[in-house]
Amino acid sequence: MFRLQGSKVLAVDMTGDAVKAKNGSMVAYDGEMTFKKLTGGGEGIRGMVTRRITGEQMTVMEVKGRGTCWFADRASEINLVTLRGDKLYVESSNFLAADAALRTGTSFTGARGASQGNGLFTTTVEGHGQAAIMSDGPAVVLRVGPQYPLTVDPGAYVAHQGDLRQSFQSGVSFRTLFGEGGGEAFQIRFEGDGLVYVQPSERNTIAGDV
Repeated sequence: MFRLQGSKVLAVDMTGDAVKAKNGSMVAYDGEMTFKKLTGGGEGIRGMVTRRITGEQMTVMEVKGRGTCWFADRASEINLVTLRGDKLYVESSNFLAADAALRTGTSFTGARGASQGNGLFTTTVEGHGQAAIMSDGPAVVLRVGPQYPLTVDPGAYVAHQGDLRQSFQSGVSFRTLFGEGGGEAFQIRFEGDGLVYVQPSERNTIAGDV
């Protein structure tokens, strides 16, 4: 159902089923489609509450019908992720689309979310199906193993999946470590078994030191 045309356009072929996508990301479609705006904080009352708490502005639309839809956003690179009953955690700004059968919601992220100015929650996608996430430049997928923890710059973090624990190490950032100043004075550490998606470009942050 999901396929890439080049690296920056997602094509979704539908035969009466539906897809959830970032509002405004559809660039073309053929066939017969219907569109419905959804809340961005997740499904149900909890989604409404977390949206209100965080001021989250991301909106999601549901596209349903027969034909093909094409999605893109700011010429970002698109990465396909297959979920087999597991959960994907993705920054709201990096979410593009997901099978309608996948459950979307929010998860508390603590200091990292606050530092990035994206609220205190991140988007979750769970179930069986495909999701599409975006990155500024081609994403790199890094494996975390029991003996191989991973430390990531928060501005380069895109998403993660698997049995991972994350913690925040404050006091030094990659930039300040090398005397370039500014930037986030903390890092994200992942331990366990899973995958972490990072982008080769840091997103802008607003909080500076934590």
